[in-house]
Amino acid sequence: MSSPASSNANPEWFLTTHWSVVLNARAADSSRAKAALETLCRTYWYPLYAFVRRLGHSPHDAEDLIQGFFAQCIEKNYLHAADQQKGRFRSFLLITLKRFLANEWDRARTRKRGGDRQIISLDAEQRYASESALTLSPDKLFERRWALTLLENVLAKLKTEQAEAGRLAIFTELQPVLTSRGTPYSDLAKRLGMTESAVKVAVHRLRHRYRELLEQEIANTVSSASEIAEERRYLLGTLAS
Repeated sequence: MSSPASSNANPEWFLTTHWSVVLNARAADSSRAKAALETLCRTYWYPLYAFVRRLGHSPHDAEDLIQGFFAQCIEKNYLHAADQQKGRFRSFLLITLKRFLANEWDRARTRKRGGDRQIISLDAEQRYASESALTLSPDKLFERRWALTLLENVLAKLKTEQAEAGRLAIFTELQPVLTSRGTPYSDLAKRLGMTESAVKVAVHRLRHRYRELLEQEIANTVSSASEIAEERRYLLGTLAS
């Protein structure tokens, strides 16, 4: 995937992005902050599940631990620990989870499984099994899953946009070449009944929109516009390593 030379982030995003809402919360019972944190937690459920599994916990214990951790993040006082010095959401989340595992995992195991909130990914263990061959540390596996989760979210949003615009068939054919060379444009043109020039234009527009959505997705997890370009570079480096 190519990376733009500079960020086009709009500073106004940071008034309403998920992480900024959490950081700017004035009280632990802020309904907007809790809703924003819950949205972020749903996104990062599986990356943290993979982290806990790689530490050696069983599937059931890993589910209980992550469920208990997120319940406390959302319902208790973890918002007080979130401040501008914490920077990126993934860093805050992983540090907070490690503290939770060190101090409170026995309490989490006594909770009723599932708790009173459902932040569950039913296919989590199947996904983890497919990654069992990766020789990564828990921290590295978390970083990789964080990166892949962001890209999956971006592709899902782009697909939804294209479907709503009546261009789902074209998007389905062009998706493989958004992040790599893939199928030659001449072959795509034949499949789609388009000229090769028209395919090039369509790919260019999709890649541009893909980059915009990626920046917006990253913006939801950092505390300032200046961090977007650095976070994007880190994301790409994580996937390349």
